[in-house]
Amino acid sequence: MALVRWGLRRQNFHPLRRRKALLLKVTVVIISVLLFCEYFIYYLVLLRCRWPEVKMLAHGSRQDPVVKAMFLADTHLLGEIRGHWLDKLRREWQMERAFQTALWLLQPEVVFILGDIFDEGKWSSAQAWADDVQRFQRMFRHGSHVQLKVVIGNHDVGFHYQMSKYRVKRFEKVFGSERLFSLKGVNFVMVNSVAMEGDGCIICSEEEAELREISRKLNCSQEVRGSSQCDREPRLPLSAPVMLQHYPLYRASDANCSGEDAAPPEERNVPFEEKYDVLSREASQKLLWWLRPRLVLSGHTHSACEVLHPGGAPEVSVPSFSWRNRNNPSFIMGSLTSRDYALSKCFLPFEDTVLTTYGAAAAFLTIVILVHFEHLPSSFLFGWKLCRLHMRR
Repeated sequence: MALVRWGLRRQNFHPLRRRKALLLKVTVVIISVLLFCEYFIYYLVLLRCRWPEVKMLAHGSRQDPVVKAMFLADTHLLGEIRGHWLDKLRREWQMERAFQTALWLLQPEVVFILGDIFDEGKWSSAQAWADDVQRFQRMFRHGSHVQLKVVIGNHDVGFHYQMSKYRVKRFEKVFGSERLFSLKGVNFVMVNSVAMEGDGCIICSEEEAELREISRKLNCSQEVRGSSQCDREPRLPLSAPVMLQHYPLYRASDANCSGEDAAPPEERNVPFEEKYDVLSREASQKLLWWLRPRLVLSGHTHSACEVLHPGGAPEVSVPSFSWRNRNNPSFIMGSLTSRDYALSKCFLPFEDTVLTTYGAAAAFLTIVILVHFEHLPSSFLFGWKLCRLHMRR
């Protein structure tokens, strides 16, 4: 009788041990895939990014210092109106991990975000705005050794006909109202391109007046000392500025744009609407004339493009940083001196790569579970057992 009981215990023990082994395998696979897709993949992808080399022009015995700057655009943090909780969680975690990994690996000195930080800033109530700002500050947190500069976008304060003093001041209270920023001899001008409507509205007039004053200061930096107008104030570095804004300068379409992160082929020939997709011709000419930039960076289109404007000013459109707008988000890495610059692009993990990895893991776990419970066809089970036997040998 004792032998019978012992035999029954052994028969019950083996299935229990097999179930524990299966549970352990499934747990290990799930944790491994989660860690890879939600954490390690950002390091693996961003490790390929390198700061571009800028030509070092020696002046006497000194060389121009290099500013390492990151440029990203159109994060579009979802709000309470159009934001589903799962969409928020997925997209915001992706941007947070990408940004924090980039800061740790690349160590930029300054980061510029070229507008449309929020998706619903033009509609947000005071409480919703405070909540969105809190989420942004958590996602894009940074140490004191990194400066974060933000440009106004149409989704932050509304298109021109929606924009108000209240929304602009609310934005500037959080992100600052600075338009001119200099670092290591490099001048950056941050334009509120939403206010470049040219219709004489109060906000537009104030923006244009401030830009004309910046133009005067830039011109003064190039004059020989002794001019009565310019000697009464501190001089800016002698360097043509880098202009940063949300709307691109005027171009007819994206027909001449190319690259894997340019607009899809079916969209490239669609004409752009002035004051909606791009700035007007008039506003673009004003900015180029006032500021004489050596480089322009913009966002808004969510796609990449490089344009050479009249007078030789190159413009780079920075794609969206969010999976919500692109399968292949990216940002620009810039090495800048007072006289020269070099740019390179850094891609984030592709969303379909992550989804494919999850799909493959789910299929693998399904097969493992079905094999365990012998719910697959006998021919498949026979092959599976042969494969396991061969691996053991």
